[in-house]
Amino acid sequence: MSDKPEKTERLSVFKTYKLYVGGKFPRSESGRVYEVTDPKGNWLANAPLSSRKDARDAVVAARKAFPAWSGATAYNRGQILYRVAEMLEGRREQFVREVADAEGLSKSKAAAVVDATIDRWVWYAGWTDKIAQVVGGANPVAGPYFNLSSPEPTGVVAVVAPQESSFLGLVSVVAPVIATGNTAVVVASERSPLPALSLGEVLATSDVPGGTVNVLSGRTAEIAAPLAAHQDVNAIDLAGADEVLAKELEIAAADNLKRVLRPQPVDYLATPGLDRMTAFLETKTVWHPTGSLGASGSSY
Repeated sequence: MSDKPEKTERLSVFKTYKLYVGGKFPRSESGRVYEVTDPKGNWLANAPLSSRKDARDAVVAARKAFPAWSGATAYNRGQILYRVAEMLEGRREQFVREVADAEGLSKSKAAAVVDATIDRWVWYAGWTDKIAQVVGGANPVAGPYFNLSSPEPTGVVAVVAPQESSFLGLVSVVAPVIATGNTAVVVASERSPLPALSLGEVLATSDVPGGTVNVLSGRTAEIAAPLAAHQDVNAIDLAGADEVLAKELEIAAADNLKRVLRPQPVDYLATPGLDRMTAFLETKTVWHPTGSLGASGSSY
């Protein structure tokens, strides 16, 4: 009798990609999916086809999460975002495979993109407790008072993720939004949504409060339109919208005076500046009287 173990064939275990909304992984309420293929047309997976209802649910989740996330100390936000980078590093091989399939890259080029993405996340994590010192400060005024300006998050930000850069571009537009205390509703790349949906799995296990980032996949125009018109969305980043769609979304966003970051050519491999962080910050200025002491008019 042979001691060799019998060879058995395993069934393929296909991954079921889901949305990431409010810290949970729902399917689209519509029950719809669409086929995701690589650049050669080979099937990769079925992704959820989000509906307008999914977009509204994501906004509700983002608004609910905003007080706690914006109210956390900047240092604590940095710690949490660094934890995300640690988790991304641990799942590096998965993202290399997904980016290679999504963008038609060789494994070595995809690995370089993933490494740059993790480094980008660490870069923004390091800015959480420094951005206020750079863009805020004391203002010189004439009179018995002083004033201080400090940045505050705008609120709920809708992000139309880049279409071609499915992971590095995605992180480059999402990380600055949440690093500064905003919460986000992200519309993933329509053609290559899988890295974005997998990012949701990382966020769910990285101490990021549920609802801080919500990830939707599907037809960009179908999801972005209700977000641009939503009265409880405070700003929108149009990075992944084409010229025609961007114009339509900008017009819709004007209804409640949303901040709008227009699409522009970006080299996502280059070191980013502070523009994407400051784009979704408000400035609060506090005036404080100093008064006068005694006849000499000395002040404190």
